[in-house]
Amino acid sequence: MTPDRTPQHSRPVEEDRETWLTIMEKMDETWSQLVGQQVELEQKNSALEEAHTLIASVFDSMSDLLIACDTTLRIVRCNRAAQETLAGGDTLIGQPLAALIAPDSPISIETLSRRLTNRQRLEDQGIVIKTPNGEQPFSVNSAILRDSHHRVSGMVLAARPLGELRRAYDELDRAHKSLQEAQTQLIHAEKMASLGRLVAGVAHELNNPISFVYGNALTLRRFTKRIETYLSALHAGHSPEQLATLRREQNIDAVLDELDGSLAGITEGAERVRDIVADLRRFSSERRTHDATFDLGQIARKAVNWVLSTCGRDIATTLDIATPLEVEGHSGQFQQVIMNLVQNAVDAMDTTPAPHLRMTAYRQGGQVVLDVADNGPGFSDDIAPRIFDPFFTTKPVGKGTGLGLAICYRTVHEHGGTLRAHSQPGQGACLTITLPVPAPGENTP
Repeated sequence: MTPDRTPQHSRPVEEDRETWLTIMEKMDETWSQLVGQQVELEQKNSALEEAHTLIASVFDSMSDLLIACDTTLRIVRCNRAAQETLAGGDTLIGQPLAALIAPDSPISIETLSRRLTNRQRLEDQGIVIKTPNGEQPFSVNSAILRDSHHRVSGMVLAARPLGELRRAYDELDRAHKSLQEAQTQLIHAEKMASLGRLVAGVAHELNNPISFVYGNALTLRRFTKRIETYLSALHAGHSPEQLATLRREQNIDAVLDELDGSLAGITEGAERVRDIVADLRRFSSERRTHDATFDLGQIARKAVNWVLSTCGRDIATTLDIATPLEVEGHSGQFQQVIMNLVQNAVDAMDTTPAPHLRMTAYRQGGQVVLDVADNGPGFSDDIAPRIFDPFFTTKPVGKGTGLGLAICYRTVHEHGGTLRAHSQPGQGACLTITLPVPAPGENTP
């Protein structure tokens, strides 16, 4: 055997070298980690300083008075507004909060102390604070301060002069009143527009029966003169031959035959005028009677006639209305609703070469459905959700208030029904009223 000539002390030396290298590697790794942590810490400190600067800037830029107190209600910090308003050239830091509160303040230092003890906030409470210019009222809010361990460390107060709040409230109140006045004027304008359509329709409706009465009255006047002439000759004692001749000349037999027809015509015209006036009274009545039932189809036909008679152009009309279609509510209000829908359809077809209005009404299960459709330009999907919003209109300025459909929508819903709009651009629009059918056994008053 060949003897092992390696020195016995070489192995421990190599092991010590490896151990030392391992230690150095660990030290380098640890040093790298420490450097990385130092860099991260410096970045966090920099971000913290920036956040602290930002918070301090916001804190000092606020117009409200901000005061932070410790658990003994001694001031530890305040913003610039509080410093300038309450102390002038002096400092508030270190002063007791009690020194700032007036003796007759609604919120006392004892109240604040109890709130702090009970961990309770203040919201919009009145407080009177001493200032260099005298005592002034403020509206104050408070919140509880906590440290990093969530322990109560004090209270922060935010106060705003009531004079500033009053000015803001006054401006808001003036703006609200102005808006109410504008809304009232627009509603009045819409009512006057509806009234104008109503008056024009009534005038057209009254024209025919009044003309009929007037014509028959003139005929009776001519008849009266002939009869007077004949009766005068009769009372004068003329001979039978003379009376017979006069009877033929005055055509007395024909007068007597037509007399009853003329009187019947006058009576019929007067009754028609009476019915129109009764409709007008129901239309203008503000009284809402839920128990009243009426024929919606009859109201719809009347509304179409009144609007189309005064629209100033020829419009083809298709009416497919089943009878009877009894619903419950205020007939006058529904006549106004349908007139508004018809008028909107007429306005929508203003530039349509061959305007065509279609109205259908039918009963479907426990509901009555009425459709008012036109072949105008229609409207897009983005307009559909807003069509019943108050003051929304697609008409040019001065042509509409945007309240007509909103009023119709409200009226239909007050009667337990629905009003929906359907349209496709270029294919016209259709508005659908759906109303519940009255319960069986109800009688029309």
